[in-house]
Amino acid sequence: MSETRRVQAEAIFRAGVDAVRADEAVRRSVRCEGGRLVIGDDRYILDDFRNITVVGAGKATASMADAVEELVGEDRIAGGYISVKYGHGAPLARIAVGEAGHPIPDSAGVENTRKILALLEEMGENDLVFCLLSGGGSALLPAPAEGITLTDKQEITRLLIGCGAPIEDVNAVRKHLSMIKGGNLARAAAPARVVSLILSDVVGDDLGTIASGPTSPDPTTFRECEKILMRYSLTEIVPGSIRERIAGGIAGKIPETPKPGDPIFKGVTNLIVGSNRIALEAAREKARELGMHPVILSSEVIGDVGDFASEVRRRIEEVQAKGIPAAPPACLLWGGETTVKIQGAGRGGRNQEMALRVALGISGKKGVIFLSGGTDGSDGPTDAAGAWVTGETVERAKSKELQPIEFLHRNDSYAFFSRVGGHVFTGPTGTNVMDLYLALIEG
Repeated sequence: MSETRRVQAEAIFRAGVDAVRADEAVRRSVRCEGGRLVIGDDRYILDDFRNITVVGAGKATASMADAVEELVGEDRIAGGYISVKYGHGAPLARIAVGEAGHPIPDSAGVENTRKILALLEEMGENDLVFCLLSGGGSALLPAPAEGITLTDKQEITRLLIGCGAPIEDVNAVRKHLSMIKGGNLARAAAPARVVSLILSDVVGDDLGTIASGPTSPDPTTFRECEKILMRYSLTEIVPGSIRERIAGGIAGKIPETPKPGDPIFKGVTNLIVGSNRIALEAAREKARELGMHPVILSSEVIGDVGDFASEVRRRIEEVQAKGIPAAPPACLLWGGETTVKIQGAGRGGRNQEMALRVALGISGKKGVIFLSGGTDGSDGPTDAAGAWVTGETVERAKSKELQPIEFLHRNDSYAFFSRVGGHVFTGPTGTNVMDLYLALIEG
């Protein structure tokens, strides 16, 4: 595979990322015409509100907040507070920024959330609250419920992520251990008008799953949380306080999260301003500009990383053997979010692990390059967005006396690509709409 194709692969990935940068996503969805704000199908006369306050959380939320300050006008915003991942902050004029841990919540996140709840307690019916949400919002808005400690929440998050639970299951449990998730932010802000601008990082753009749905009704229940713990054999492993809270909720001793139809949502508007599908469409156009035959195969990739790696290998073979679903030079595109079952103590992320697994599947194939990258620019607890591989990657590793399979067993994909080459570095991108996967295939 030529160096030109590698450069093209990264250009296609970056085109997808650029299309969903958080500030631009907000500007596409919000307009200010004089003193009137147009958000989706709704119109707001800004002078009708006593105060306009901005809160939120997520890895891309600082960029969103910057766009809101520009669109609404700094002089109209009374203040605000957002919680972002370490290294993802930005200077804002009227909105304070606190950085915190992700994907495991930390004490800084708890303090950030306390400040957000304190702001919301002051809101009245003549106030407007912008809530800005993007990927990572769940971990960055930790507000442990009564009887639950931060350590308890850190432990349950580690356990669920470590056993490969999908984000829907992780968030269902987190909602029921929180004072802000699962519609509780909307409850705290009532009776103020709430407008949530949301950058989706979940398959299907489910409002209840993105950032654990702080401004949307929660259809999940304590009973479902019990089943999730049983499904992953965690019931006897999780902290006792969590078992007690779930049992108390099932018994009706602890109130459920706000459900669909709750009157607190009458004054809430939830608007998705960016998604993985938009990124894929931009990547497809870039591939077409570069003379390829691009096809979007799915924006809803989920499940085990190994299963999807096998699917990618099969699709590549179909293109080379039959020209299906596109004739070479082809560009196959997917989006979504896989899960990795952690077995070792290595360092990596789902995109780097995905790339390494595909490298094993396409070893020896000519004219193929595969790239897997996180649109937020950080794959797991590393500084890489992901990695690219070719049919020569495994051979290159073995020439250095490295065994790729051993790195997989240790979940040590970052170390593998550090030694063999193939990392994709973008730095924080200001967005987060899950992952992009692409395969460039020559005849």
